Amino acid sequence: MKTPSPFSRANRRSKWIAASLLLPSFLSQAEAQTPEDTGRDIAVEADRRARGYHDFTARLTMVLRNRDGKEKTRELRVMGLETADGDRTLVVFDFPRDLQGTALLTISRIGESDDQWLYLPALKRVKRIAASNQSGSFMGSEFAYEDIGSQEPGRFAYRYLGEELVDGRGSFVVERTPLDSRSGYSRQVVWLDKREYRPLRIDYYDRENERLKTLMMNGYALYADEYWRPSEMVMTNDRNGKSTTLRWSRYEFDTGLEEGDFTRTSMERVRP
Repeated sequence: MKTPSPFSRANRRSKWIAASLLLPSFLSQAEAQTPEDTGRDIAVEADRRARGYHDFTARLTMVLRNRDGKEKTRELRVMGLETADGDRTLVVFDFPRDLQGTALLTISRIGESDDQWLYLPALKRVKRIAASNQSGSFMGSEFAYEDIGSQEPGRFAYRYLGEELVDGRGSFVVERTPLDSRSGYSRQVVWLDKREYRPLRIDYYDRENERLKTLMMNGYALYADEYWRPSEMVMTNDRNGKSTTLRWSRYEFDTGLEEGDFTRTSMERVRP
């Protein structure tokens, strides 16, 4: 039997209305705040708007492109769940055949490092991804394991940098610095559109503070009248010329997933 969602539609709607009424006040006070306070307020608001879905499923096409333009395609399923102490995500490969059944489970806890496990069906083995290794490449892509993990506001220090246009959209520019010293990044610069607080671009800087890669998010669509999600995410490595494109489709929300669907044992039970 499905557990009643703590994120009821009525509660979500009332919170949205309350936040909308407060938004003009927030913007008018931004100049009086420190850049750190303003940056954090923007991040918290963006996180609030992205939440409340309880759970979701989606399909994902991953295209790996090398510097010569040659491509490899992978097909995946993604499942996500919100819990009181953090989010859970399960990513499962369906194609190509040699990766079929490979799964990544991420369990996020507020104020702590992510727990991540990789299931390798050929070895029938679940491998833990150590926190010190989460800056490594996820399955040969330009996304790191930590990029797939939680991006909740408590994991960063923030600084508001100003406003710029991104593809004609007025955007806040916010710098965020990972608080975990094991992160592969010294800082990240995020552009969020001013109307919906959707991330449009993220620049990632390595531990030497040199720009390493850029993520662009395009084709946003509104699901269930509440949740904006991009249809395409393109991560480009500025060093090696490689890129990884994620194309999202078949989003469904509030499908009845529970915590038992996001365990090490459940990773081994997934089927195409």
